[in-house]
Amino acid sequence: MQGTRIDRLLASQFPDITRSRFQKLLRDGCITARGKKVRSAYRVLEGDDIRVRLPPPEPLQLQPEAIPLAIRYEDADLIVVDKPAGMVVHPAAGNRRGTLVQALLHHWPQLEGGSDAARPGIVHRLDKDTSGLLVVAKNECAHVRLAAALQSRQVRREYTALVWGAVRSSGRIDAPIGRDPVQRQRMSVKSRRGKPAVTHFRTLERFAFTTLLAVRLDTGRTHQIRVHMASLGNPVFGDAAYGGRNSRLTRLAPGLRVQAGRALQSMPRQALHATRLSFQHPVTGVDVAFESPLPGDFSATLAMLRPSAPGDRA
Repeated sequence: MQGTRIDRLLASQFPDITRSRFQKLLRDGCITARGKKVRSAYRVLEGDDIRVRLPPPEPLQLQPEAIPLAIRYEDADLIVVDKPAGMVVHPAAGNRRGTLVQALLHHWPQLEGGSDAARPGIVHRLDKDTSGLLVVAKNECAHVRLAAALQSRQVRREYTALVWGAVRSSGRIDAPIGRDPVQRQRMSVKSRRGKPAVTHFRTLERFAFTTLLAVRLDTGRTHQIRVHMASLGNPVFGDAAYGGRNSRLTRLAPGLRVQAGRALQSMPRQALHATRLSFQHPVTGVDVAFESPLPGDFSATLAMLRPSAPGDRA
């Protein structure tokens, strides 16, 4: 470890804290070596006494916001929402306003459930640029039971994903996911501290250079579908973080490259949509199921791919 940059060393030893977070702590003078404040470029020496002071978190005031919501179902205990792409689920560093939680609080001020004050009612999440269905608990009882159902894999979550390349008819990916050892903002199947993650996929339709999949989750790790499909060499179409945007164009023949470029312009995010959600109601015990149609950008991209698709429906 001697000679390693201090920000890289700390990020490798504390995988739950990103390297960029350590870099900010270094800039703010919260990290010392041998009793002196150091910068990110500092190279660790043998015998260094490194100390990190984590400042107290800024108090978070959740302010309701009058943001329109697409509510698919609501009763006294839960809400099923169709989240648009571009909306963050709950406030966090860099996203203090405009979140789903703040929209929900405007709609239902009594929203509660869970131990995190920044995430009242949130049982599971979708990435900012993933659209589709998620269930939110209105009270503590519903939250506890829904969380337990998720943990025991009794909540069925199905997605529609457009991915690069040709994919076999169906498959199962069982590969633990953790923080990427080099790019700390990303997740990876190469992490030494990965948590179990299982994804099932089935081919729906094949195009010239992409495949449309139905995907089902057994687990709910951060970026799970995006990481697992990228690990197969079939990243989600439009996913800049995991190799699903312009870097793929150079692998195509010139004629297909033009079509792919236009399709990417029509899909400014990852082509991933939470299509179906089903579970046992946490209070009544009745089985409930919901579906969400593909949003406009996703449908438009598929329409661009279909006219010249030589492939087949699976």
